[in-house]
Amino acid sequence: MRNLDINTDLAIEILSGFIRSETTRAGFSKVLLGVSGGIDSALSCYLAARALGGENVLAVRMPYKTSSQASYDDAQLVIDATGAQSMTIPITDIADGLINQFPDMPKIRQGNIMARCRMIVLYDQSVAFNGLVVGTGNKTEILLGYTTLYGDSACAFNPIGDLYKTQVRQLSRALGIPDTIINKAPTADLWAGQTDEDELGFTYAEVDQLLYLLVDERFTPEECIAEGFERSFVEKVVKRIQRYHFKRVMPPIAKVSSRTIGYDFLYLRDWGT
Repeated sequence: MRNLDINTDLAIEILSGFIRSETTRAGFSKVLLGVSGGIDSALSCYLAARALGGENVLAVRMPYKTSSQASYDDAQLVIDATGAQSMTIPITDIADGLINQFPDMPKIRQGNIMARCRMIVLYDQSVAFNGLVVGTGNKTEILLGYTTLYGDSACAFNPIGDLYKTQVRQLSRALGIPDTIINKAPTADLWAGQTDEDELGFTYAEVDQLLYLLVDERFTPEECIAEGFERSFVEKVVKRIQRYHFKRVMPPIAKVSSRTIGYDFLYLRDWGT
């Protein structure tokens, strides 16, 4: 199996610089993010505080009524360690206003509503705090489509989106993030007992090895099978990558002019201002 180890010192330098440059070039000096008590948001918060100073970072806890106290407490560990400003805004009343109108609503719809309510809160606070929203999704989740459009995937920029979950854990250890956060089962904390790996049907450790071959090394599915991966596993992962590509790109625009946004007009120009 391939080695997913990274140079943590170099990664910290690159990602901290990325946060600073993306923030300042947009004309801002502060950022904010949802801090759930999970490893991804913890790492993003640590990096943001390192880049901009804790006083310029707002960590927002947004619990739902079924969220665990342990997650709340772990988020406090991140806030204390980084010196970030913080606030807690429960989303129960916001989400239940819609959820309660549909008594038979399945959990996937409830979870999407909660994720989008949290992003509504963050973007509202971005105006009040005058800061940019930092993304907290890792490369594994993005490739597998394990995100909610206009929910947890919405952000101004994402410092950890090119790190597999395995690498998120490695970098988190290097930054001294508490073991209680690093070692616990990944969860969106949407309802009691929910875990990412149960929903996906495989572990992050397993899928990261496969994704690294498929994406970074450009192996074909057949070559991955020859490396020892079960055919059914490879096919399931490849199908997810293909199926959820639409989540990884901006919505396509129908082309009717000579300069179409996203096709011919791709970047900012110097307008002489």
